[in-house]
Amino acid sequence: MDLSLLFPILILLLFIPIFLSGRKQKRQMAQTQAMQSALAEGDVVTTTSGLRGTVVDASYEDTIDLEIADGVVTTWLRAAVREKLPQDTHAEHADETGGATAASSATTTELPTSGSTSANGTTSANGTISDASADSTAEEKK
Repeated sequence: MDLSLLFPILILLLFIPIFLSGRKQKRQMAQTQAMQSALAEGDVVTTTSGLRGTVVDASYEDTIDLEIADGVVTTWLRAAVREKLPQDTHAEHADETGGATAASSATTTELPTSGSTSANGTTSANGTISDASADSTAEEKK
């Protein structure tokens, strides 16, 4: 194989991934802009700064009003919306089960079976209780 053909092939192999990633990024940007322009009242969104809120007014072209707490409405640029969250099905399920959520039905963590736990929550390896900090605190109070 001729070395003069190797250089153009190498350049081509390097630029193909760059070209494909640029197309992917443009596609994602178009999807984000379409989502931002299609926001409607009642949508739950997350902003680029991590704020979660409900769209109250989406009648303006460049801004939306988000309710971030009961009675607290703030105005944001549409471009600040990162994603539209799906409707919360967990809250509907919690209402049907009497308010029990998946987090409250989770099992509690068990304590280690070997060794013992001190007052500050540390477990000693040899089974003795290490209350050095508790003893020094008790002596300071006297």
